[in-house]
Amino acid sequence: MAVKKSSIKYAGPNDDKVRCGWCLSDPIYVKYHDEEWGIPVHDDKLLFEFLVLESFQAGLSWLTILKKRENFRKAFSNFDANKVAKYNEQKYETLMQDAGIIRNQLKIRAAINNAKCFIEIQKEFGSFDKYVWSFVGGMPHHNKLKSLKNIQPKSKISDAMSVDMGKRGFKFRGSTICYAFMQAVGMVDDHLDNCWRKKNRP
Repeated sequence: MAVKKSSIKYAGPNDDKVRCGWCLSDPIYVKYHDEEWGIPVHDDKLLFEFLVLESFQAGLSWLTILKKRENFRKAFSNFDANKVAKYNEQKYETLMQDAGIIRNQLKIRAAINNAKCFIEIQKEFGSFDKYVWSFVGGMPHHNKLKSLKNIQPKSKISDAMSVDMGKRGFKFRGSTICYAFMQAVGMVDDHLDNCWRKKNRP
């Protein structure tokens, strides 16, 4: 008898590594958890990518975004902020018709707007990296966490980042989005204490 694909549940990674429980439902999550989440990022292009992806994630699951990540890369010029900042109304309409991404008019316009703000920060600070990492003094914050319940949705630092970015014209940059961004780019390490990644920091 044929087994419906939807009825096949992912059994988790086939190894003995202890991981944060949130990533165990899908192989895409596991790969992201093992290779990216919480690892310090200092490349402006990748920082812009996470900035855009986190803004699109608002109200959705991060897995939804990860599954569409390659589509986002193609749609947003491989996350070249200089190109995205020049998107016109015709390009906006094209993005609104792209079924491969999240077709939300406010989020798409925010991405274009934020690319312009991103470039202005690069001009002022020399790089977006210098700007955003200044909120944590240039060093990752390693939180001690025993359970997923202990992971906070935001912090005083993400509050401050959100306010400052708002003053600089960024959209979709609430404190919760900022904190998720901080987790993604390694400004804060929220791997659980028993997670293999926490014990094997890069």
